[in-house]
Amino acid sequence: MTGFGKAEGIVATRKITVEIRSLNSKQLDLNLRIPSIFREKELEMRSWLSDNIQRGKADVLLYYESLEAEKRMGINKPLMESYYYDLKEIADKVGIDKVDYLNALMRIPDVMRPETHEVHEDEWKSIMQIVGEAYQRFDAYRKTEGEKLRKEFAQRIDHIRQLRNEILEPMKSRVTRVREKLLTNLEEMIPPDKVDLNRFEQEIIYYLERLDISEEHQRLDVNCHHFFEELKGESQGKKMGFISQEIGREINTIGSKANDAEMQRIVVQMKDELEKIKEQINNVL
Repeated sequence: MTGFGKAEGIVATRKITVEIRSLNSKQLDLNLRIPSIFREKELEMRSWLSDNIQRGKADVLLYYESLEAEKRMGINKPLMESYYYDLKEIADKVGIDKVDYLNALMRIPDVMRPETHEVHEDEWKSIMQIVGEAYQRFDAYRKTEGEKLRKEFAQRIDHIRQLRNEILEPMKSRVTRVREKLLTNLEEMIPPDKVDLNRFEQEIIYYLERLDISEEHQRLDVNCHHFFEELKGESQGKKMGFISQEIGREINTIGSKANDAEMQRIVVQMKDELEKIKEQINNVL
């Protein structure tokens, strides 16, 4: 589910900023970017974020601004002195008088090295509090999106139930139309006085039983009610996906048994609503 949260705070001599954002994804794909000075705490932070975010393609960015002058590079003085004496010894030996030792020494690998800044435990706790604030705002954003989805699901399921009720009238009138159509076709092939009406009625009953959708009609209502109940609680995407599959199965069966233009039109509308629900199911945790 999409979400965004940002928090800032002052820890020691640094201004810490944390941003959390996510896009829809079935699984958790966590991309964590933090400065190298916090690298030893990365696993702890990643574990905490994974437990809380749970799903989505999430990007978490932690960065800081130093509020005081901060050395980024340091000089390895013992190593530099060692190289200096070696260079001076060689220069004196070969008779070189003018040597820019400082320039030469600064070019030697490992003479300049990054300064290490140890993060104390109290500082890290303060940083994690800022991470927690960013997550709370991120989670509130996702809950707002979730409420919008809840309302959309409810409206579409309610529309499916309305369409289910609309199918009752053409379902009843279909019996008369089918009977008249079959009798007309039969009379075109056989003289009316030769038609065995008793046998004809038996065949009509058998034929209509194959077209009967009363069970599917009832199960469709039960599954829609089940979907509504899920919306009232802590809904899970997988469970709602399973219920939507059951709803689709009943709608497809009704469509295959419809044998009526008006009923088929209603079935198409129900399928359209269900497809829009399925498109959003993956956004539910």
